[in-house]
Amino acid sequence: MEIYIRPICVSDGKGVNELRRMPGVFENILGIPSERIKRNEDYIVNMGNNTHQFVAVVKESGEEKIIGSAGLDIFPNSRQRHSASIGIMVHKDFQNSGVGTKLMEAIIDIADNWLMLIRVELTVFADNEKAIHLYKKFNFQIEGTKKKAGIRNGEYVDELMMGRIRSY
Repeated sequence: MEIYIRPICVSDGKGVNELRRMPGVFENILGIPSERIKRNEDYIVNMGNNTHQFVAVVKESGEEKIIGSAGLDIFPNSRQRHSASIGIMVHKDFQNSGVGTKLMEAIIDIADNWLMLIRVELTVFADNEKAIHLYKKFNFQIEGTKKKAGIRNGEYVDELMMGRIRSY
């Protein structure tokens, strides 16, 4: 099965919504099972020039199926224009199969080679070992812990702050 990465399209709202509400995904992305498709469609339609969003896609019966998404948001403050934050999610059945790596490669390429960013940062739940491993593979370092930063399954959970600094 061939996996390819492409920029997000307005018509991807439903597929992104299905991914964001998927058990095995939503628990680690601050998603919620009641998230509406319109919210995702509106997000895509209203993305500004400082947002760069990709989807990972496979073909099933001739139709595209979204199996992952990653985005990079450049900070709007002029004193932080050298920095951005990222977010990523991968379909539960495709985790540990290279999808996250392909999405991160696309994000890092944009950050390094087209936007010349110095700093890229993210947060990740402290117990999400698969994601932390992926980020470390791309030279992200743990910078701190946000205690009880999110809610998951009725409990408060810690987040790690991770950053990647690139020198030119």
